[in-house]
Amino acid sequence: MIAVSSPALPSHARIFGASGTVKHLAMRSKPTSVFLDLLAAANPKPAKLLSWVFINEDQLSDRIGPLVELEPARTGIVLIESHWKASLRPYHKQRLALIWANQRHFALEQARRGVHVRYLTATTPYRAVLAEQAKALGPLQAMTPAEREMRADLLPLIQSKQLHLVRHDGWLTTRDDFTKSQSGPPWRMDKFYRHVRKQSGILMEGPKLDKYVGGKLSFDVDNRLRWDGDPQAPKLPVFKPDAIVSEVCDMVERDFAHHPGVLDRSSIPATLAQCQSLWKWALKSCMTEFGPYEDAMSSKSRTIFHTRIGAIMNLHRILPRDVVADAEKADIPLSSKEGFIRQILGWREFVHHVHIATDGFRTLPPESGSVPVTSTPGHGGYALWTGKPWPVPDLLGVDSGGAQPAFLAGRHTSPLPPVFWDSTQTPSGMNCLDQVVTAVWQESYSHHITRLMVLSNIATLLDISPRELTDWFWAAYADAWDWVVEPNVLGMGTYAAGEVMTTKPYIAGSAYINKMSDYCRGCRFKPDVDCPLKFLYWAFLERHKARLDNNPRLFMPMRSLAKRAASAKAADAKVFDRVVQLLVRGEPLTAKALL
Repeated sequence: MIAVSSPALPSHARIFGASGTVKHLAMRSKPTSVFLDLLAAANPKPAKLLSWVFINEDQLSDRIGPLVELEPARTGIVLIESHWKASLRPYHKQRLALIWANQRHFALEQARRGVHVRYLTATTPYRAVLAEQAKALGPLQAMTPAEREMRADLLPLIQSKQLHLVRHDGWLTTRDDFTKSQSGPPWRMDKFYRHVRKQSGILMEGPKLDKYVGGKLSFDVDNRLRWDGDPQAPKLPVFKPDAIVSEVCDMVERDFAHHPGVLDRSSIPATLAQCQSLWKWALKSCMTEFGPYEDAMSSKSRTIFHTRIGAIMNLHRILPRDVVADAEKADIPLSSKEGFIRQILGWREFVHHVHIATDGFRTLPPESGSVPVTSTPGHGGYALWTGKPWPVPDLLGVDSGGAQPAFLAGRHTSPLPPVFWDSTQTPSGMNCLDQVVTAVWQESYSHHITRLMVLSNIATLLDISPRELTDWFWAAYADAWDWVVEPNVLGMGTYAAGEVMTTKPYIAGSAYINKMSDYCRGCRFKPDVDCPLKFLYWAFLERHKARLDNNPRLFMPMRSLAKRAASAKAADAKVFDRVVQLLVRGEPLTAKALL
């Protein structure tokens, strides 16, 4: 573990061994010399500090938590660049670089503000690192981590009172808001959203702020236009990599070369000013058209009018409360304003509460099925893709989540196909899937409809393991954390937890993809003739009709299924079996191969 906390040794690393002894070791090739030198120059002397605060890597703001109240000159912070955590899963290189570049810049910002910084680079779990710090500094305080995995890692320190947790006030709502909005499970986002709108007064009007602006809670039905290139999508901003970003990227390319994904240095906002400028760009360039085209997908633009702020907002480089406030007062159409605010004040807060209430989807109602817990982090199909297992480091007892809720009988038998890792070398032949996967590994990003209606939809239709898909999302996306991906994939995208937080499976055949995108135009399959999704949709409903027949939101498709000829159902099942076989083997689909 490399620790730099003062300007005394700018060219050396202090290595804390398991016994707590300190050894001095020259840094080979000085891989972090630029950052360490800058920090050493800016770091104030550790005077008589009254308070030490551990700042987790996704809490990078001095406008939330203890740093709001504490006097900078009498405060010290501990930051940990965890190479242990980075090794748990095959995280996208872009994700690693984004987090560490922002954390290093935050360290410099705090040092320049007068806060003393202890910046640690560790290859052991957080609990081991912070136990050493608590011995040297006394008990630390921290905001409650958003991640369940992090809370579990830190639990021994909390129990021994070496670490004291305070409320994470980066969130816009409380547990009380969640429980008062409804009785559950099951939980419903619209009830929660209705409650918090009234409680907060956001987008409310009237003398008592008891009426919705525009007369209704949601404008979702107005936000379903297809986009064919007009109006023109804005160009993404680029950020000139500074010495910190360059150094982090060099380290990731060198020390994490076995991790997947393309690392694009010019798309990393790392300084506070850059993060704020990204939000200003989004507010000016995206928000007017965001609402109407929110559900659109296109090969012409991966972003269309989505804002790209999720990753830095989840790091708290920009705060959700500021984003909502700015959107509310912006001069943009109400459908865009409400649709955007609903994503943050509604859905983002809701999934976080569901994740806590289910203990990370480990505890579900009996009708959702049993949930065994995995003992090691999932690799999301990495081994099938590469032919070798992901080398997981020592977990020290930290489990890695609910294996997979089994709501639909007979599901969860298919592994995640290699196409999800490389749509160039192992393409599926379905243009929608191949294009979205390519985007993910090039940018660590795709917008929420491609995540739901392409990636999760296709995986669900193929009965792919929801846990494997969840772990893939966790590794692939720059904005992914357990509280994000588990509700969105286990709970919504794959319907693996049943009606715990959604009312029906979000599945669709080729007609939906053709309606909401231009993917079908560049595909070898015709959506209304031979597209595999057309058959996979009906095959899914037939396989799981015992569970789905009584779902009122599926009344029409289940009624149509009942009228479908036996010969057609047999053909559907044959296509399902053949698609799974081919994709798991890494072979592309063709009309001839599906016969």
